[in-house]
Order: sequence, then C-alpha cells, then structure tokens
Amino acid sequence: MIDLKNLNIILTGATGVIGNSILNKLVSVGSNIIATGTNEDKLNKIQDKYKNVNILKFDISDHSKIEEFIENCNKILSNKIDVLVNNAGITLDNLSIRMKEEEWKRVIDINLTSTFLISKNVIKKMLKTKSGKIINVTSVVGHSGNIGQANYAASKAGIVAMTKSLALEYGKKNITVNCVSPGFIMSDMTDKISDAHTELLKSRISLNKFGNPDDVANTIAFLSSNLSDYITGETVHVNGGMYFS
Repeated sequence: MIDLKNLNIILTGATGVIGNSILNKLVSVGSNIIATGTNEDKLNKIQDKYKNVNILKFDISDHSKIEEFIENCNKILSNKIDVLVNNAGITLDNLSIRMKEEEWKRVIDINLTSTFLISKNVIKKMLKTKSGKIINVTSVVGHSGNIGQANYAASKAGIVAMTKSLALEYGKKNITVNCVSPGFIMSDMTDKISDAHTELLKSRISLNKFGNPDDVANTIAFLSSNLSDYITGETVHVNGGMYFS
C-alpha cells in the first residue's frame, strides 16, 4: 500500500477534474498538500472539504511572481518540498491556419514555460535537502499529435523533452523527474462528446473505454512514493492502449 504520510507536496491545477482526483488521492495517503488554482469558488470548496489542505490562489501564467510563490510554499511546508505535481494547463484549440499567434503563445507560455519556471524554482529548494520528486502531467497528444491542437500538442511534447533533460541534470542530486501522460479521461469534456463519436474514440483504445481520473491519480501517488525511487526521466502512459510509445 502506498503511504505518503507527512510528505510535503505542491499540486498545481487542483480545481479541475483530474486535479481534484489527484488531490483526493494524495490526501487519502497522508500527504501535506498545497493546492493551487485560479478558480476561487472551487478552491473554497476544497478548503471546506479538507481543512488540513493549504489553499493558495495563484495564476501560473504570471511568471514574474513564480519565484515568490515558491518561496511562500516553501515556508508553509517548513522549508522542505518533497514532491511537485505540475498539473495545471490550458487548451485553446484551432486549426493551424486559423490559429492566432496569441493562441499559440498563451498555451506554450502556461503549459510549458510556467511548468519549467515552477520546476526550476522548486529544484533550487530540493537541492538544499538533496531529495525530491517532480511529476509533470502531459498528454497522449504530445506523442501522437491531434487535429486542431498544434499548440497544445507542442506544449505537452515539450514537457516530455524537458522532463528528460531535468532528470539528467539532477539525478545525481537524488531528484527524480517523470511524466504522466493521460489519454481520454472521463470528465465534463468527454460527457459532451456525441454517442457516435464516443464509440469511435473507444474503438481506437485497446481497452475500449475511457479512463477514470483516479487512474491518473493512482499513477501520480505511485511516482510520489518511495516505490518509484529508481525511476526517472520516464513517461507513464495512462491511456488504455490508445497509444504505445
């Protein structure tokens, strides 16, 4: 059984469907968590549900304040960050010939650049304790590509390459860096897909079904634990066999 008792964890994007499932799982196995997001109402609901979770409203697109944000997290967590889960991200879909430069830049800035800057500042703290785990949530489309998602796919593919580079740079300092790459996961978004298209998508998945948010959360809990101590620079695909790397 995975036990993360007293581990200090920062979770970005905690208010989404997958983020909420990750939060629930990490709380259930004993972690000390700082949960972040931009939706104040959803953050308040998290606080009402979990009195012992630290809530920090923060927009990761504000790059000038990321260093200060990590400093605040470090203080709250008694100067020891054990795990960082980079889950926050956005989509701004459009066919490539119609995609505005701002749509490209914003997705890259939030999904890739913000993830890098948060990781960079957390690594500085982990170097002082000579230990730590960083887990980046990417996507199956970062490996396969997808129509109308050139910006999103590029940002997620960039996270995979960045993860490998960080793993190489800091492995000797006992810091592991890995990715979790979800496929189609049940959410409000998949609920809006027509029945016919849902069946078509499922036919392309080996297990013939969409995943559950808990499938992602369980993988992140494993990578946060000492059971994964000898794994770094890897991408764990949670896609039911939709894509094989």
